[in-house]
Amino acid sequence: VLFYGYGLSIGVAVALIFTVFKILEARVPTENREFMDPLPPLLRLIWPLVRVISYHLCTNLPIDYLNNLEKRLQQTGVSYLMTAEDFFGLRIISAGTFPLVAWASMAMLENYNPLFLAGGIILGFFYPMIWLSETKKKREKEVVRVLPMYLEFISMSVEAGLNLNGAMGQAVDKGPKGALKNEFQTVIRDIRAGASRAEALSRLSDRLDIKEISTFVRAVIQAERMGSSMRNLLKIQSEQRRNERFQKAEKMAMEAPVKLILPLMAFIFPVTFMILAFPILVKFMDQGFL
Repeated sequence: VLFYGYGLSIGVAVALIFTVFKILEARVPTENREFMDPLPPLLRLIWPLVRVISYHLCTNLPIDYLNNLEKRLQQTGVSYLMTAEDFFGLRIISAGTFPLVAWASMAMLENYNPLFLAGGIILGFFYPMIWLSETKKKREKEVVRVLPMYLEFISMSVEAGLNLNGAMGQAVDKGPKGALKNEFQTVIRDIRAGASRAEALSRLSDRLDIKEISTFVRAVIQAERMGSSMRNLLKIQSEQRRNERFQKAEKMAMEAPVKLILPLMAFIFPVTFMILAFPILVKFMDQGFL
């Protein structure tokens, strides 16, 4: 009787939760994803839940917070996938998922500790932000790495007789795939939509917020206003970016020995001394000195 009673209670609870979810989902407006990236398979499974939380809870968040979060999403390219409200809804789902994983782990170990559940909630809530920061760093490294190549393509296209818009189009067609290619595609789309070239490039600088990109954009805008030669400017910019990348690589190579000191002192040297001292210690013990 208890078994069937528990089963019936669980079934009724699941049915009520499902009914409430369907009622809330029916009130969510249809999302227009025509100009957004396709969702990953795992995110597509939970996307209806993300949309429900985003619409009913996250739209009431402070405007300043949402604007700052939207800017961070733009810097990582996630803004093409979801809005700031959707991302905060994903944080709420993550905060609810991590405790379930912690509880399942404690159940297998038969050791229940409320601190693990609390830690799972905190970790789950902040994990998307940690992932966002790491994604931003990787994206910036990728953009800085391929920027000289794109500047070379644009410079050669301008020398061949194309204007800057056509040169950027050629760079997008011939350049490697990645974040910078997507951003130049956005610049071209903004120009075709009616924005001026200076405005489209300024948006590029604001989206990425990378020093090398900002320097390039300011130089191009100033050259257009002053009537300077765009071909010479692009050559100089390409050479500067290449030299900066080479100098950064040299700096990282020089920092490597300093960074290796702590692992050597903490892990390598003690093990080496133990290996060298072991046969000496055994020999002393055999001869009765110890």
